[in-house]
Amino acid sequence: MTPFTRRTVLAGAAVLLATPAARAQGNWPTRPIRLIVPFVPAGTTDIAARILAERLTHRLGQQVIVENRAGAGGNVGSDVVAKAEPDGYTLLMCTVSSSAINYSLYGPRMPYRPEDLAAVGLVVRVPNLIFVTPSLPVRTLQELVDYAKARPGQLNNGSSGIGTSLHLTGELLKTVAGIDMTHVSFRGAGPMLQEVIAGRIEVAVDNLPSVIGHVRDGRVRPLALTARERSPALPDVPTTAEAGYPQVEATAWFGVQAPARTPRPIIERLGREIDAVVKEPETWQRYADLGGMKPNLTPDGGTTPAAFEEFIRAEIAKWGEVVRASGARIDQ
Repeated sequence: MTPFTRRTVLAGAAVLLATPAARAQGNWPTRPIRLIVPFVPAGTTDIAARILAERLTHRLGQQVIVENRAGAGGNVGSDVVAKAEPDGYTLLMCTVSSSAINYSLYGPRMPYRPEDLAAVGLVVRVPNLIFVTPSLPVRTLQELVDYAKARPGQLNNGSSGIGTSLHLTGELLKTVAGIDMTHVSFRGAGPMLQEVIAGRIEVAVDNLPSVIGHVRDGRVRPLALTARERSPALPDVPTTAEAGYPQVEATAWFGVQAPARTPRPIIERLGREIDAVVKEPETWQRYADLGGMKPNLTPDGGTTPAAFEEFIRAEIAKWGEVVRASGARIDQ
């Protein structure tokens, strides 16, 4: 066999070996896709994921199944995805907690690292809402601060989990306002809201989408949004800046990641589909009705894998500073 013939045979063999994988990527998806939500049902992550899953099912021609795998501030479900087969059939509905805050909060105890997950697309950003049980005699954020200062350590403030943006927003408020409240962590927004409604937790922070129904029904009393602008969904609720505490600003976000080493063509296809979903007027209105804000990672308000990757890196650095400044710990 001549050198030319040998090279030709080897090249042909390589093409044949690569063909099944290339064909699999080209035909993707050929079966249902799991979208792992690392928190319990009924919270904002779950709500955002189910809206997305419905539209991706339509666009991809395969069912996108939401699967809740809660625990450890989002680490349990996220780790499932980080260690999953990188074939495009297991995805993560990631959050500011699971994919930014937790790296600093848990440190060496984190079961996965940023490089274990690939960015696909940012879906929605939402402000956090500071609110109280209706029986508490306060109607503004300043009244809450004054009330808490007169009763150091007597008020309980709830969050949906240690290390979430909700937990750290509460810690940031305590630091900036100079008040002492006892943090109570719950395994998700649902259980926390039940306790606030019942009056056993006086103060809480939650993502606007998961609490807005209770606000509209009068079961909780809103005090301030932790955003730069008021939300059209609750136009009468002031921002923390308007309430006199501009340093208390925190926006939660929700997006999609895949296991590292997922083929780039699949990542790019998913990124395009997610970008298309968030630009659908009817779909976006569903997010907007819950207080959601557009991704705005591209000039047209959309998202791409590369832009989301850069966004996540910046968020990891930002929240690392907040964790260090607040002194938040996973054993609180």
